[in-house]
Amino acid sequence: MTITPLYLGTFSVGLDKLFHRIGKDDAPAKGALKLSINAFLIQYEDRKIIIDPGLGEFGEGTRLQDLRDQLLLSGLDETDITDVICSHLHYDHIGGLAHRESGYWELSFPEARIWVSEREWDKALGMTLYYDEEKTAFLAFLNARANLNFLAEQDQPFEGIQTRTIGGHTEFSQLILGDHEGTSFLMAGDVLASRSHVNRKFAAKYDFDPKRASDLRTELSELAYKEKRHILAFHSNSNPIFYLSDYSTENGYTLSEQRRD
Repeated sequence: MTITPLYLGTFSVGLDKLFHRIGKDDAPAKGALKLSINAFLIQYEDRKIIIDPGLGEFGEGTRLQDLRDQLLLSGLDETDITDVICSHLHYDHIGGLAHRESGYWELSFPEARIWVSEREWDKALGMTLYYDEEKTAFLAFLNARANLNFLAEQDQPFEGIQTRTIGGHTEFSQLILGDHEGTSFLMAGDVLASRSHVNRKFAAKYDFDPKRASDLRTELSELAYKEKRHILAFHSNSNPIFYLSDYSTENGYTLSEQRRD
């Protein structure tokens, strides 16, 4: 199994909740968060999997070509992708599933199966508006045209990948676990979205269940450490793939970028 981060840009996100592109080394606007977006490419045997394809066209200055360019570095294009797994349905995580480069909605990964929480999908479809009219049309298009596959509370969509509904950030956020030939990882969407989440105890207003998300960050860090799993951090501004190499009661976990053998 090989795991490759697909860097899709760095953004300043303020109270308007819009993603304004900035340089990777730039500071965000006053009072705003600095968030990078990193999709992940997982390859093993005949599987070519993307976890959370990012904003797509829904950010300032963003486009599907950003993701294509990253895939090209691995010798792939969008038609090579067999599966896309979504940790949750916020638009900065799933916007890359479709595009309008020709003036109408088209699937970004026409050969891929799209894996989403069944309960979260039903909840999103039941909304009068999924964010706004544009994104509501995007979701309706996916519902009609994408090869959707629905995840149960605990699932194994295929060999080497397991998912589990953990909640916290959204009501039905997914934990994605990968295991194949000695390589393992966990990805928990925005529950454990950044390197800074590992050794901090905090509750965030942006979470559906702030206490649950806070507890999960502790639990998942402990799981990654005990099971020697790489952590895939979608919003990390640097080194989005890392593992926890040591622990002390005084300093917490030591984060390391060097891949495990």
